[in-house]
Amino acid sequence: MAKIYPETLNNSSPSSFSSPYMMSTRETFTIWMKSLVFHGNGCTVFNSKGEIVFRVDNYQEKNSNEVFLMDLFGKVLFSIKKEKLRLFGRWSGYLSGGFKGKPWFQVRRNWKFSRGDVICNVNLGCEEIVGSCYKIQQTDKKSSFRVSNSSGQLVAQVKQKQSSKGFGFGDDVLTLEVEPHVDCSFIVALVTICGLIKRRL
Repeated sequence: MAKIYPETLNNSSPSSFSSPYMMSTRETFTIWMKSLVFHGNGCTVFNSKGEIVFRVDNYQEKNSNEVFLMDLFGKVLFSIKKEKLRLFGRWSGYLSGGFKGKPWFQVRRNWKFSRGDVICNVNLGCEEIVGSCYKIQQTDKKSSFRVSNSSGQLVAQVKQKQSSKGFGFGDDVLTLEVEPHVDCSFIVALVTICGLIKRRL
């Protein structure tokens, strides 16, 4: 039986990080914006075979400042923390458990956006550089958005999951498509932060 509580590992630097979740083909996931833990907040991510691959279980209040992205067995893949004293919002992502050392990535929320505009900028590492490694762009008024790299190429997109007949499964069930050679766990970490921004986790 899978563990419920997180199992933490030592942090790593971006240069030494090698992800087993980087695939050579496009991957499709189903995201259920619910936790499997009774009275918990979070989300559960299934692969195309219906198997649980990732999960976020927040045992504190909804919209917590700290959450953990885990695999099925409770191993922490990313620790995500909202930085204090940031007016418009900045989230830092650390590899594995804990918040020591430099973050592996940072997400900065734009203070103003309209439909189709960039809502977040993503930098790898903690370098304050001009421009961003990735951009998160909202594509509708609900939960759909896309992630593109610094060249503007699509690397992932999230939209409401629909049946083969075009019927939606509800706002809590989403489809995530990740392009080849992109770390799926990193993309799910970005989806988690978007859920925190929208107060859905």
